[in-house]
Amino acid sequence: MSETPRSECDRGIKGRVVFAIAAHPDDIEFGMVGTLLRLRELGYSIHYLNVASGSCGSAHLAADEIRKIRRAEAQDAAKLIDATWHEPLVDDLEVFYEDGLIRQLAAIVREVSPSLVLTHSPLDYMEDHTNTSRLAVTATFSRGMANYRTIPERAAVEGSVTLYHAMPHGLCDQLSQAVVPELLVDTGPVIETKVRALECHRSQKDWLDESQGMDSYVGSLLKMSSALGAMSEGFRHAEGWRRHSHFGFCSGNENPLLEQLGPAACYAMPNSETNRSYVA
Repeated sequence: MSETPRSECDRGIKGRVVFAIAAHPDDIEFGMVGTLLRLRELGYSIHYLNVASGSCGSAHLAADEIRKIRRAEAQDAAKLIDATWHEPLVDDLEVFYEDGLIRQLAAIVREVSPSLVLTHSPLDYMEDHTNTSRLAVTATFSRGMANYRTIPERAAVEGSVTLYHAMPHGLCDQLSQAVVPELLVDTGPVIETKVRALECHRSQKDWLDESQGMDSYVGSLLKMSSALGAMSEGFRHAEGWRRHSHFGFCSGNENPLLEQLGPAACYAMPNSETNRSYVA
């Protein structure tokens, strides 16, 4: 199921395990990698899963060929940030909120036993993203339910988990309405590594450069992260987060991104003009 055996997965400080669950290869890099890198500085071990394989990420290559390419690229990105990489579960546009996929993802959540889960916004421009968000929430919620059978079977695990939703692509929902973050994480000190991680996805970059203009790929990342930085107390680049409700996950006052990252995290400025004006 995972590239790294379970005995090697817990190399971080005990109890500090973060699991990033996204839809496609490159989604983690766009909205989550900066925060993962800041958490790694605190001793967190990182787990990395794209639910979908990237099989539709080419206008020229057959699905089996691009699937292999994007798998290798995602592994390169995970290696760059020192993350445990997990195999995708389905192909692109096959990410549905359905019983079998929930049970598969729940098995991996139990295997990883994270204290933090990072996933997509419940509001985003495409269904693979929003469905991944729902899958991650339910798979994490069911972690301690002994009577819930995962595929493959994994024993229930106990423990508090705080779940955060990343910002949607373009900082807006599927109706082009602005989505405002609750928290911001300073990614300025790690922005070069974040860009390098994104550039590991060479086939996606080449495809978008061809179809949308040279360097649109990295340019979109930098535009979004600088817009989020402008909502902060002075961060040059940032990633934005909203906490999922604590019910069934953790106590109501747990907010580890804010508490543990210290000056590298802050609440978003509620009256920032950027909150209202930025749409990619």
